[in-house]
Amino acid sequence: MTRLRRTLRSILALGLVAGLTLMGTACKNMDRKTPSLSDPSDAAKLSGEDPSKKTYKIGIIQFAEHPSLENCQKGFVQGLEERGYKENEAYSMDYQVAQADTNLANQMAENFASKGYDLIVGIATPAAQAAYNAGLKAGIPVIFNAVTDPVAAGFQNEDGSNKKGVTGTKDVLPIKNQLEMIRAFQPDAKKIGILYSLSEANSKASIETYEALAGNYNFEIVNQAISSEQDIPAAAQSLVSKVDCLTNLTDNTVVQNLQVVMSKAKAAQIPYYGSEEEQVSNGCIAAEGLDYIALGIVTGHMAANILEGTAPEDVPIEQAEDSSPFINSKVMEQLGIALPEAYKDATDMAK
Repeated sequence: MTRLRRTLRSILALGLVAGLTLMGTACKNMDRKTPSLSDPSDAAKLSGEDPSKKTYKIGIIQFAEHPSLENCQKGFVQGLEERGYKENEAYSMDYQVAQADTNLANQMAENFASKGYDLIVGIATPAAQAAYNAGLKAGIPVIFNAVTDPVAAGFQNEDGSNKKGVTGTKDVLPIKNQLEMIRAFQPDAKKIGILYSLSEANSKASIETYEALAGNYNFEIVNQAISSEQDIPAAAQSLVSKVDCLTNLTDNTVVQNLQVVMSKAKAAQIPYYGSEEEQVSNGCIAAEGLDYIALGIVTGHMAANILEGTAPEDVPIEQAEDSSPFINSKVMEQLGIALPEAYKDATDMAK
């Protein structure tokens, strides 16, 4: 009986020691931080993922297929790489062109949002509006490239602050410089024709500026609106019969059909001024143009800030400030127009 009691005491003593040991271990573990699924970096630890090695998914919608917007996209990729984000390593890109079709741009944006991309980019106003509408609903940040008037487009408040979830870059045309150029090239011209799409807010904003400044250079602006690209041949034919020259905007529907308008201007033997260097390279007589690759690079830098955690509304909208003169000496010769002395250092884009 005595032996049995001793055995029971020994068992109880061992159990007590084991219990105290377990309690001590538990207390030490309570001092350690337990990963939480509400913290992305902690969730990554639980899954074994290194947050610094995440591959982002970026969807890009380019509204129309023309060189200016393509340069925006090229610059965007370059800007991201300058910030350490190399395509197919730091991010994958879904790049689509809407062919100047607003409905198609909306479908692309909704598709990107449904896939939960990390960032949606809209190049040109209609694409940016589609991206923003889809991104806002899905809680996905949006950045725009080449939007002339962010307030009219719905991305910026009147006080200059960003709307929630969006930022980007503006491509405000150097219209004063363009009017000075046209006056220098055509001292006797009176009427400038502008073809534009009713669906593009950027075009309406540019025309308002043209009309406000034209009188300072003794010009009258003659506008011709279109509803779709099918209207362009007849509208361009009508316009060239009323004016001394044409000048182009960053209107994507018109630029995508540049050669159609150019053929009408050529048949009427009137100059057609572009809005950037690629248009001059493709047959416009001259332009005070923006550098769209440089604009894309700035947009890429802004996108890097967003990927690194800055809210889009806290990234100020930026604007291309500088323009450069471009000429096409071949077209000038065909039209019998001499190069003004003030533009003797302009870049010649003749092929």
